[in-house]
Amino acid sequence: MSFLRKFFGGGDKASSTAKPVEEVDYKGFHIATTPIDEGGQFRVCAIVSKEVDGEMKTHNLIRADICASADEASTIALRKAQQMIDEQGTRILS
Repeated sequence: MSFLRKFFGGGDKASSTAKPVEEVDYKGFHIATTPIDEGGQFRVCAIVSKEVDGEMKTHNLIRADICASADEASTIALRKAQQMIDEQGTRILS
């Protein structure tokens, strides 16, 4: 049930304060991968941000994928974030 709470506004203090595992600038966007610890496994998660018209906009990318390590989850999150940027551009920020 905690999985559903995260998606429907229950929030998770760990994900909001998680330190980025990796930070990358990609095509004018900033990607910070922040895998969420799910009891020894890690959920694929990243924060995508970009300054648009003087305002910093962000998108929280949270996938259902679970990985055995934070590094593996970070690698997948980075790839998924780059894919979303390639496909959607700034639309992901709205």
